Amino acid sequence: MSGVAVPVRRLPHGAGLPLPTHATAFSAGVDLVAAVDDTVILAPGGRAAIPSGIAVALPPGYEAQVRPRSGLAVKHGVTVLNSPGTIDADYRGEVGVLLINLGDRAFHVERGMRIAQMVVAPVNTVAWNEMETLPESERGSGGFGSTGIQGKD
Repeated sequence: MSGVAVPVRRLPHGAGLPLPTHATAFSAGVDLVAAVDDTVILAPGGRAAIPSGIAVALPPGYEAQVRPRSGLAVKHGVTVLNSPGTIDADYRGEVGVLLINLGDRAFHVERGMRIAQMVVAPVNTVAWNEMETLPESERGSGGFGSTGIQGKD
């Protein structure tokens, strides 16, 4: 598989932590780790912005999506609040992870813990073409839950 070259800067509080890596040869995302000095305790219902210790320079035409780790979600109820969080190609600040604890017990975020995954993907820009009417489609204006319903009004 070929990859996209992405410049990455390790920030001072990320010293000693691993750079994002693919866990396996076919992993879509790379693991982001917590670059915290002290344990962050997320109470049930609590949320916190957790630093990753890195900043990236994505090439034009790409974005990075910060996504939850399924293991944290199923075992602890911890997920990424604004999932997926988008990192634009022109952003040069620290990659942060907004975690929320939807579980029923406090969750401890420790330094170096894998807290999220990040997927780098191509994006398209949009050129809007304003029209008075839109072309017809089989679905029409049916919204939430409208597909697959027999005899809908």
